[in-house]
Amino acid sequence: MTTSDTLPREADCVVIGGGIVGTCAAWWLARAGQKVVLVEKGAIGGEQSSRNWGWCRQQNRDARELPLSTRSLELWERMGAELGDSLGFRRCGLIYLSNDEAEIEGWAKWGRFARGEGVETHMLTAQQAAERGAATGQQWKGGVWSPTDGIADPSRAAPLIAKGIEKLGGHVVQTCAARGVERSAGRVSAVVTERGTIRTPSVVVAGGAWAGSFLHQQGIFFPQASARSSILSVAPGAQGLPDALHTAPVTVTRRADGGYTLATSGRANLDPTPGAIMGMRHFLPMFARRWRVLRPGGTQAWAAGFETRRRWALDRPTPMERVRILDPKPDAKVIAQTLARGRALMPELNKVPVQAAWGGYIDSTPDGVPVIDADIGVPGLVLAAGLSGHGFGIGPGVGHLVADLILGRAPITETAQYRLARFGRSQWGKVSDF
Repeated sequence: MTTSDTLPREADCVVIGGGIVGTCAAWWLARAGQKVVLVEKGAIGGEQSSRNWGWCRQQNRDARELPLSTRSLELWERMGAELGDSLGFRRCGLIYLSNDEAEIEGWAKWGRFARGEGVETHMLTAQQAAERGAATGQQWKGGVWSPTDGIADPSRAAPLIAKGIEKLGGHVVQTCAARGVERSAGRVSAVVTERGTIRTPSVVVAGGAWAGSFLHQQGIFFPQASARSSILSVAPGAQGLPDALHTAPVTVTRRADGGYTLATSGRANLDPTPGAIMGMRHFLPMFARRWRVLRPGGTQAWAAGFETRRRWALDRPTPMERVRILDPKPDAKVIAQTLARGRALMPELNKVPVQAAWGGYIDSTPDGVPVIDADIGVPGLVLAAGLSGHGFGIGPGVGHLVADLILGRAPITETAQYRLARFGRSQWGKVSDF
């Protein structure tokens, strides 16, 4: 998308990062009458916000995220209506199928909890699973159908929301890295960018995988590690496939163009970085739980510098200006395996060619739950990062919650579970199950 080249010299709030969280936060603030400036070092939605499955779900959410997930589904619809575009969001329902009895029982246990929270979720018998999964031509022991969940379009959502910010009077500036913040009397007073300084009393750090290194410049420790995912898409033409289906071997999601995205859940690469090494002790519980589905990575992330712990000067180019968009190479073995699994699961996929394959960095916290916090050590500085692979679906709710914190209004959900301080007190807390 094309955005302004003019950088305002002052704002009520500056949002750093043009992914789904940053654009949603800026949109809700602009909608409330705030003079907002959104700065993005590269392109709006250029990183993980356009590289994900597109799922917007309540199903199998950690209890700490479930209320925010429920509200986000409502907000996807509300934002689409107000923007005059659906953002590709549809409550098409999500299907989960399995032949693993332990996995099915885990879903059933979650369902018993979720129904008590007002979430609609249905366990499937073997016959119902076979009917829902007819395109697979296989028998299944069971599954889940979550009819009120859905999908949105990762390629269009953040850019369309950014256009909505401009219509509300806000400014969106691409190819403009925020190098740091200035303080006056201990609190935020300005953001220093490569194009100049913006005076502001409030700053939102929604930089995704870059957030930890940015906060390090302020002396704030944010434990963060990133996994490299590998995904592919196939061209339109396959018939009779469900819009969104998850199985252990492969997950298949219908794209806006009629093609399908194929991914294998959990098959990510761990590329070592300075940030991950420094925060290793915080991530031991997560690693202990998930090491079986992780693969050793390479040097791509280290070379990209997005988790550097070096200090940089505000009057010189930073790593964010050297690497405008994180565009890692996908793992060729994972891509080949995912394609083979998809075509074996759904024979219709053998009729269509591969469109593209890509990689992306998923930034995670030690417990797999995001940080959304306005009390991180510097008054006026708000953090919204560590979405742990869930950010696209809950992006509208996270953005709304950020606006709530800044405007001092009643938050749409509880906030205690999203505090940054939880890692200083109990980094050995419960790791998210999903």
